[in-house]
Amino acid sequence: MSPVRPVNNLNTPTNVSISFTLYGILGVKWKIEFLSWDPVECGTSFITLPRSKFWVPDIVIDEFVDENNAPETYYVTVRHTGEVQDSLPVEVISSCNLDILKFPFDIQNCSYTFNSWIHHADEIQLSYEKQVEEMVNLSKAVMTTEGEWEFLGMTAYTHTLTNFDESTRDQITYFIALRRQPTMYVVNLIIPSCFLITLDLFSFILPPQSVDRSAFKMTLILGYTVFLLLMNDLLPVTGNSIPLINVFFSLCLALMVGSLLETILITNMLCGSIRDLPMPNWIRVLFLKYLARLVCMGKSKRVENQTGRGGNPFVPYEGEKQQGTGESKEPQTTDASLLELKRLRDDLRAIQRQLEKSDTTNQTEEDWFYIGLVIDRIVFGIYFIFFFCSSIGILVIWISFYSVGHVEGH
Repeated sequence: MSPVRPVNNLNTPTNVSISFTLYGILGVKWKIEFLSWDPVECGTSFITLPRSKFWVPDIVIDEFVDENNAPETYYVTVRHTGEVQDSLPVEVISSCNLDILKFPFDIQNCSYTFNSWIHHADEIQLSYEKQVEEMVNLSKAVMTTEGEWEFLGMTAYTHTLTNFDESTRDQITYFIALRRQPTMYVVNLIIPSCFLITLDLFSFILPPQSVDRSAFKMTLILGYTVFLLLMNDLLPVTGNSIPLINVFFSLCLALMVGSLLETILITNMLCGSIRDLPMPNWIRVLFLKYLARLVCMGKSKRVENQTGRGGNPFVPYEGEKQQGTGESKEPQTTDASLLELKRLRDDLRAIQRQLEKSDTTNQTEEDWFYIGLVIDRIVFGIYFIFFFCSSIGILVIWISFYSVGHVEGH
């Protein structure tokens, strides 16, 4: 390769035109000032000669991160006007700063910057060989398969880079807009996740006091965890932000764990030792009178009976000794039959007090049971509303960004 730039005067810059085709060939053109011939007299307007015989501009791509594994070509095309075209194939493996917040409905903008490594702007000036619209159409025609990505468009601009020694270099930067094809991720990630969270939502139909409900929820959590482990390879691992789909999966898992904890609490309330505790009156009124109506369960009959009952239905015998006084209106007698009747009366009262105590205990357990059902219904409503609103919010963000089909300007 010749190291001498083909100009008559070294102060004259060489114009290098760059053509960029995605999935295609990088075409580079420049002109040799002192080379030309008459195509009619010579019989041809161009010839193909070895590249090693010519000076070739050292155009590099700044984003290049690996070796060029494209097939090597050894010839360039020289036209009768002195214009040289080098159609050198380049397989570019470049770095691209990905914004994966909207994955899998994301649009990525990657750039390719072309410039000379040695020559300054007064020696090599870069320009476009073709218009950007023509490059976009050619790139779409060349791309026989798009795979995971859809090519949206391309923009380009020329600028000058100033080095630390005040020297300048010409640069051409192409910005490529690519949109990810989300079908695979929707089918394999989002839809199965929605199915599992829907099953967990409908598990609230099962009786909360049943052990099968807790076992069902634990099975769902285990299955969802295995699902996330298996699908982890489909999620992006690079980027400067957390994808919304990861937030969605974490939200689903948190809701499942929260519903399991609620089931454990309700089961303990319905079947555990908490039923033996006395119930404060404010809890009874708040849950059984107001919150029960809020969740369309009606007002507890127990509360209605208590609020409508004026006092203890037991009316003491008029001869019973009054509490807090040492007086007794019962006449003193020694008749054996009357004494027997008194003992019988005392036994009946003891039985009545025992039955009333048992009835009070049963009513307290019934109130705790009803409160457990009210709490279960409230948690179900909160679960449904929170999941619905969160899913709609994430879906709106995805759609709003995915619907942007134009190339973002830089």
